[in-house]
Amino acid sequence: MDEGLRVTDRWVLPDAELRERFSRSSGPGGQGVNTTDSRVELSFDVAGSSSIPESLRARLLDRLAGRLVDGVLTVAASEHRAQLANREAARQRLLSLLRAAVAPPPPPRRPTRPSRGAKERRLAEKKRRAQRKRDRRVDGE
Repeated sequence: MDEGLRVTDRWVLPDAELRERFSRSSGPGGQGVNTTDSRVELSFDVAGSSSIPESLRARLLDRLAGRLVDGVLTVAASEHRAQLANREAARQRLLSLLRAAVAPPPPPRRPTRPSRGAKERRLAEKKRRAQRKRDRRVDGE
């Protein structure tokens, strides 16, 4: 945890740019649940970070726009009873968010058309279904 988080092979997020905040967590914990600060909020200033390569900064800001508050991305973890486990869970969650945001866009979809056989099968199935419904009908009602 001392060297930082490796987001990509070219980008390592230093620990100095991460801010952790601890608070009391709801959920399991027994007698210590009301006295232990096990919930972790991990924040990362995407807009003001100096470690982000410029080629990735615009993509990050665009894809994370819905999650950013004043350019800061915040992730919370409170599913574990231990603070250390929640710290690791928050780091992994932040890492997966950042990796998904900097991933290259998927290749553009090439439009395709259904084959003649596919059209014929679809129409034949429609006729069978219509015939089945016609056979179920009771005339005169």
